[in-house]
Amino acid sequence: MGAAKQTRFVFVTGGVVSSLGKGVAAASLGALFEARGYRVAMQKLDPYINVDAGTMNPFQHGEVFVTDDGAETDLDLGHYERFTHVRMTRRSNYTAGRIYESVIRRERRGDYLGATVQVIPHITDAIKEAILGIAEDGPDVAIVEIGGTVGDIESLPFLEAIRQLRFDLGEDRTCYVHLTLVPYIAAAGELKTKPTQHSVQKLREIGIAPDVLVCRCEREIPRAQRDKIALFCNVPRERVIEARDVPLIYALPLRLREEGFGSAVLAKLGLADPEPDLSIWRDFCARVEKADKHVRIAMVGKYVELADAYKSVHEALVHGGAANGAKVEILYVDAERLEREDAARVLQDAHGILVPGGFGLRGAAGKMAAIRYAREHHVPFLGICLGMQLAVIEFARHVAGMPDATSSEFDPQAKEPVIALMTEWERDGIRIRRAPGDDLGGTMRLGAYPCRLKPGTRAHAAYGRDEVRERHRHRYEFHPGYRERLERAGLVIAGESPDGELVEIIELADHPWFVACQFHPEFLSRPYAPHPLFRDFVAAALERAHA
Repeated sequence: MGAAKQTRFVFVTGGVVSSLGKGVAAASLGALFEARGYRVAMQKLDPYINVDAGTMNPFQHGEVFVTDDGAETDLDLGHYERFTHVRMTRRSNYTAGRIYESVIRRERRGDYLGATVQVIPHITDAIKEAILGIAEDGPDVAIVEIGGTVGDIESLPFLEAIRQLRFDLGEDRTCYVHLTLVPYIAAAGELKTKPTQHSVQKLREIGIAPDVLVCRCEREIPRAQRDKIALFCNVPRERVIEARDVPLIYALPLRLREEGFGSAVLAKLGLADPEPDLSIWRDFCARVEKADKHVRIAMVGKYVELADAYKSVHEALVHGGAANGAKVEILYVDAERLEREDAARVLQDAHGILVPGGFGLRGAAGKMAAIRYAREHHVPFLGICLGMQLAVIEFARHVAGMPDATSSEFDPQAKEPVIALMTEWERDGIRIRRAPGDDLGGTMRLGAYPCRLKPGTRAHAAYGRDEVRERHRHRYEFHPGYRERLERAGLVIAGESPDGELVEIIELADHPWFVACQFHPEFLSRPYAPHPLFRDFVAAALERAHA
């Protein structure tokens, strides 16, 4: 549609309760715009004081999603990338902490010339600057999601900023979309609209009148209730959108298209509304629905009580299953359980075993028990990040004859640190050249890095290429001082950095499918383009299921 036209902005807010699905709704709107040929940009504004999501507990916040440029972000950015073709960047996620940090830094430099620094205008101006920054590349529409729930104190500066942007940009370049809950009260046998009315009332008190309402509900909203919502919330009836629960989140763009969501927003923005091409979503949903095979994958982690802690891994398995005509049943296994119980008994029903990323010693022994079971019983295995590091340790201990093998993350005084910080490699007399931007203190390797694949390996066969780029989030690496010894014992180095200094993928040749990678392949998996490692892992598990 061309970048010459001024970018329109859609602001997505939420009310009543958290976890209503603002992220998926915003992502679906992006998909509906792309299906009409518009170019979109997407952004999440989070009101918490953390500078980024990197240090937040997965139990509270879910997974940390990593972008190509190394930003540690909210998991909603994963939804944005899976539903659209947009690659997120550092500009795609701002927190209150990051905004306040930038303002304080400016104040310390004297940029405000002695003015009293206040929420208005200094904080709100910084928020508006961040929002307008995603339009620098000239997208047709920028979709900006405001985290939290209307009424939260910490959200107020963000809401004030988007209120001001209507005055700055004009009525025809802005659209406010508000997501609310329409609960069903079983005892009364009816849906209740009062929570939505109160949520809109609270938003209007702040100075924002929603242009489109998206009503999350369990069942169809009768016409009378829709009319009531429209009347009391002062929103045209055709802009009251029903967002009923769907069995598969990738069906949401189709459902919202039927409800006229995209058309309502386009009408408000004064943009053309061509017929959308939603074939990729119809095709994917059809593949999932028609899948006639079944496979069980055991995911062994320490945050399994909250599925969102492994959201991208979960979705990548769904993508891999659809590519193989299979429904994937994920068995979430607490790693600490495998420290108390026999792994063979707990994992005996799994056709494949996956150990995802993580940090710290807790649960490591249980994860290694799962890895050992997969290796010894020829169960297809995929290890990710820490999952690869533990696979190396398990192999070193039980195959290469190195009982003291461990990671210096677990034991800083380790005798055999097969996994270590790069600074420790140098202390061992091994000189390693760091990639540009790597922190000298051994902090995280974040973002996309190239990986050269070894011909003849399963990884090379999966990708069908000699070199790929994958996203990383870790501090510890395969210690090169042990590489030759482990290779002699049968460990296959299937992928490495182009300079050969960093090990990226390991395999076992005498195993049906045993692959582990230092990076996070789940971040690049899409419903319309499943990640090759997940696709082939599920395929190997299917072979075992139907053997």
